[in-house]
Amino acid sequence: MKGALSVLGVVTFATTINLQAQYTFTTLSVPGALQTRAWGISGNNIVGYYTGFTGTFGFLYNGSSYTTLSVPGAVTTWAQGISGNDIVGYYKASSGPIYGFLYDGSSYTTLSVPGATSTEALGIDGNYIVGNYTSGTGTYGFVYDGRSYTTLSVPGSVQTVASGVSGGYIVGYYLTNQRLYGGFLCNFGNSGSIDPLGLPGARQILAEGISGNDIVGYYDTSSSSGFHGFVYDGSSYTTLPFTYAQGISGGNIVGYYLDTGGNYQGFLATPVPEPSALGLLAAGVPTLLVHRRFKKEPGRTVTGRRQ
Repeated sequence: MKGALSVLGVVTFATTINLQAQYTFTTLSVPGALQTRAWGISGNNIVGYYTGFTGTFGFLYNGSSYTTLSVPGAVTTWAQGISGNDIVGYYKASSGPIYGFLYDGSSYTTLSVPGATSTEALGIDGNYIVGNYTSGTGTYGFVYDGRSYTTLSVPGSVQTVASGVSGGYIVGYYLTNQRLYGGFLCNFGNSGSIDPLGLPGARQILAEGISGNDIVGYYDTSSSSGFHGFVYDGSSYTTLPFTYAQGISGGNIVGYYLDTGGNYQGFLATPVPEPSALGLLAAGVPTLLVHRRFKKEPGRTVTGRRQ
């Protein structure tokens, strides 16, 4: 285990704000599921987890069909991130701690930070797996390079979670002593610095996914009625109202939202080409029907992942 990395500065979002999300939204719902949450995307493949009458399981969606993901011997499986054919997440057996997993399309490999009481793998790229672990001293982010684990911990924070990775850049969030969430960007592949993200007007911000220069997550303000998703392209950010944005690939965004029946459903947001976007805005076509009286997700933990 390597030492914790330190905070060196603040990365501030540009002040350009696009409040109208220019995306086409498609609902993702596993057939027969009570609730579906999409967490990661790579090309045309999407992963997440769903809750049915028999439990909670991971899923892989290839654009036309859903495949259930369940770690052998586990009672619950949460799929979180995908890169090519590799999928990461975490699982729980009938007894014992929570472990991370890596699934290569044919077999599962358990991931466990040495000395941790639980390990959750949340994001993956070609070189690294990121997530968080809990030990007797707290909850910390980690980076795994296939050989060793490095701890990520924002100094002064109560808890740190590393949730997404792309090309050596890592995003995540941390909990302050004031019980508020803040996002961070880590240049792990170069300087190793962990820099807090600043989003104008945000009271809390949680960064969840990254692909190239694009970062997605969600935030709230002191005057908002709930969380809103966002995508930041390096110069400006676009708001995705009343959503939890979780993953991004090739400009396509996945996450979940609360429907009018009070259940969480996954979504795929696809960018609208500029001429079509202007036409849709002029026609006043709605993009997503969501429950405007947003309520807190039941059973939310610091990672926001387990019920």
